[in-house]
Formats: sequence, structure tokens, C-alpha cells
Amino acid sequence: MPESANSQSRDFTHDELDFGVTTALPTVQKVSMRPSHEEDQRQAEQDSKEGVTHLDIVRVIERLHRRSLDLVRTDLIKAGITDLSPSQVMMLFTIGTADLSVRELIERGYYLGSNASYILKRLVEGEYIVRTTSERDRRSARVRLSEKGIALCETIRRIDRMYHRLVSRSEDEVRDLEITYQTLMRLEKAWSNAVRYGGVLIDE
Repeated sequence: MPESANSQSRDFTHDELDFGVTTALPTVQKVSMRPSHEEDQRQAEQDSKEGVTHLDIVRVIERLHRRSLDLVRTDLIKAGITDLSPSQVMMLFTIGTADLSVRELIERGYYLGSNASYILKRLVEGEYIVRTTSERDRRSARVRLSEKGIALCETIRRIDRMYHRLVSRSEDEVRDLEITYQTLMRLEKAWSNAVRYGGVLIDE
């Protein structure tokens, strides 16, 4: 008998893949209903009037993440890719040119073990990645992109260059993007350290 959904909650922090996951792959559909561009603009204007806080930045990042997945979903539909979700495509980019153990992949992408296992299972079935067994530890799995996975990433990169041109139309905008990238990297480092070392002290 197939295992129940609850049985999938085992610990995947070890270098292994559980290919017994039976959850069905959601079909690619039209872009789901999200807050409109006008609503996002109104929210941003309201935030600017009150002054930017750390929480405001977190909320913008969260909205950007949702919107970025919408873009990838749209690109997949245009490319006729119906067997992958945006999150699964993003894992291909997380793997990149590397040959990673599952532990390394989870740490690199901040995935939950069970989520990584499910996504990797779908990518293997779709022949977008190649799964091999570590020579040092037969229980340990390693993953890398297949030729099909590399080709898909190149397709997404070509489309992404068009999006990049929309927000880098001048030297000032290019410089702003570079500053934004460095700022986000600084935030990621600060947040990672806060998680690793137990957050920050809160004044009474």
C-alpha cells in the first residue's frame, strides 16, 4: 500500500532522496490571481509616507518573490513547458553547474527536506536532473543538471534578459540595481546570522 502523506515527514537533512513521495504534481495553469500592479503601487506609496521600516522591506521582498514566480509561470506557459512549476525551475538554477549532495542543495536553497525531496523527484522523472549515488557513501545521493535541464535554464535566461532591460534602461538604473543587489545580500547575511545565533536582544 502507498504510504500516507504523514509518513513523508521523515528527516531529509541527510544526503538522501526519498523517491516514495506520491503527491501529485500540480498542473501549470494561467497565472493565479495576485494583488494588481495598482494595488502594489498604492501599498508602496503608503509605506513611503510612513517611512521605510525593516518589516516594510520584508513585505516588499515577499511580494517580489510571488511576482517573480508569476513571471516564471508565464514564461513556462509560453515555452510550452507543462510538467514543471516555477519552484521546480528555481531549483534547477540553485543547482546550476554544480554537482551537489542533497544536503548541500538544501543548505544552498534553504529548502525544507521534504519539499526538496518532492521537487527533486519530479525533476528526475522529467529528466531535468541526473541523480547519482556517492562513491564514498552508497546511501548518499548527488544531483546535477541534465542536458535537458541546462537547455531549459538557458531558455529562461534568454527571457530574463528582456525583463532585465526593462529595469536597466540607463546608467543610473544599472547602478541602482547593483546597490539593490548588494543591499539584499547584506540583509540575507544579517538574517542568516540572526537565525544561526538566536536572533537579537529585544529592549524591554
